[in-house]
Amino acid sequence: MKSFEERLTSLEELTEKLKSGNVSLEEAVSLFEQGMKLSRGLEKELSRIEKKVEVLINEPEKDNEEPILELFPELTDDNQEQLT
Repeated sequence: MKSFEERLTSLEELTEKLKSGNVSLEEAVSLFEQGMKLSRGLEKELSRIEKKVEVLINEPEKDNEEPILELFPELTDDNQEQLT
């Protein structure tokens, strides 16, 4: 399996071919289809990595400390009630 960077480079190359306008309609459709597959795969991998990073960032420093899984932990329930 190619690395993330190699697949991203392949997607960029496909994009450049499509932008050039020097391809037949059939080839353009094929390139577009390949690009969509690459794009979806890259997006899934990025999402997986983002989740992993979020878990690592919120990993408890002490064994008994609970991780914070909220996007904005500074907004407690009290603060959220004030906003509504």
